[in-house]
Amino acid sequence: MGFDKKAYREWFKEFFEDGRIVDSTDRFKVRLFLQKAKNSLLIAKFHKEINPAKDMPKKIYWNYWAITISYYSMLYAAKAAILSKGYEVKDHDAAQVALGHLLVPSQLKKEELEMLNQAYKIFEDEYVKYFEDAKIESRTARYAAIKTYTERRLEEIFENARKLVAKIALMLQE
Repeated sequence: MGFDKKAYREWFKEFFEDGRIVDSTDRFKVRLFLQKAKNSLLIAKFHKEINPAKDMPKKIYWNYWAITISYYSMLYAAKAAILSKGYEVKDHDAAQVALGHLLVPSQLKKEELEMLNQAYKIFEDEYVKYFEDAKIESRTARYAAIKTYTERRLEEIFENARKLVAKIALMLQE
């Protein structure tokens, strides 16, 4: 199923009424969350690339944390972007909903941005999917007794985190 902009608008209203998404004027946090996002990516990269010595935990445990930290880098970038729109989120699902509602433009807005040569401001719905996917994998990595991640899957999650953080950083540089 494709991205449903209308559903995200409805969820946003529901989450706002429930207090999971709130108004915010704390714009100074945008830069701070973006710094956390970028630095978390560096830490995830370290965990992803580590070759543990014999007396260290096995590589699979480092991979769990690489996935979790990759997801959190996305969460911090999302919080920065959401704050730039005047809102804060109280939980992970609210962050996903706010991303989809506030950042993915309508087709009309997308065409307008392209005509103005501002395509770099277009936040495609695939970024929301990256976020949702990483959120699920991070939860599994944290709470499941064991799950083996292939290097390819770990690389995919890390790369999606890198793309999302880079896109939000580009959008917020004004």
